[in-house]
Amino acid sequence: MDRRTTALVLAAVILVGLVAVALLAPMPYVILSPGPTANALGTYGGKPIITISGHKTYPTSGHLNMTTVSETRPDYHVTLPQVLQAWWSSKDIVIPRDVIYPPQQTITQVQQQTRTEMVDSQSSAMVAGLAAAGVHKLHVTVAGTLPKTPAHGVLKKGDQIVAVDGKPVDNSTDVANLIGPLKPGTKVSITVRRSGHRLAVSLTTARSPVDPSKSHVGVLLKDVPPFPVTFNPRIVATIGGPSAGLMFSLAIYDKLTPGPLTGGRFVAGTGTITPTGQVGPIGGVQQKIAGAYAAGARVFLVPAGDCDEAARSALANQVELVKVSTIQGAVAGLKAIDAGRDASVPRCS
Repeated sequence: MDRRTTALVLAAVILVGLVAVALLAPMPYVILSPGPTANALGTYGGKPIITISGHKTYPTSGHLNMTTVSETRPDYHVTLPQVLQAWWSSKDIVIPRDVIYPPQQTITQVQQQTRTEMVDSQSSAMVAGLAAAGVHKLHVTVAGTLPKTPAHGVLKKGDQIVAVDGKPVDNSTDVANLIGPLKPGTKVSITVRRSGHRLAVSLTTARSPVDPSKSHVGVLLKDVPPFPVTFNPRIVATIGGPSAGLMFSLAIYDKLTPGPLTGGRFVAGTGTITPTGQVGPIGGVQQKIAGAYAAGARVFLVPAGDCDEAARSALANQVELVKVSTIQGAVAGLKAIDAGRDASVPRCS
């Protein structure tokens, strides 16, 4: 072999090696794909996903499916061919790894955060669903107090707040609205029910750390319904994060009101929910639409903030994409579809 041939062979070997390294080297990306769905009106692991007792409930039918996105595992690093395949796919999406798994957080911390967000979304969904069904009066319960604040050592975990300055409260928002506008340093009387006894405690408000012109007492509150509403704990391990909030709230509403909300249809959706019923956007909506369609859904509830992305889905012409901003809007849209008033249903287009 002459020098030229030797150089060419060596260059080819090096090139093949470099290509192999490039193809097998871990890439700083995560691939998101359509994930499984679960009917909030149904069961999981043989037990109802949502159970309501101590209050009249009504038969339901159809589906109100929560949707998910499957992401590559935190201990798995994708390769260049997988990234290219996902880029060409109409169902998958490629995003930087740091977006899903922040470098400043451990994998355990990320997983714990998604579980916490899921539990918080259940609490908000419960309040929003009950209110939409006409159950507005809740038990405002002390979940804890902040150190070095007026409430610390005075209010106790489990106390039920029934009035502020003699004004009855039905939820934690009422408490915030009565204390917040007070001038810092104002004395406020809080009536609580503790161990079956009613008593009044006097506190002097402090400056709010969020807005120094407003007051706070440093109490952490939790709204508890006057009758048990429970969620299947096993569902938390399957569907993490806050995106199931809207569908949870609709399922609660459906169980507490006459007639099936879906009209027997297979409805799916996504979106965060606030205790006041506001629906917020969430990521991966195109992947969730694809997963819902594969499961059988032909109506999909889309948060208004996600409508532009949803409208670009390859399935936009095969799934009815209903635009929702509140739980009340979602209920109205589903009732309009069931009544055949399609023209009145807001859509993502």
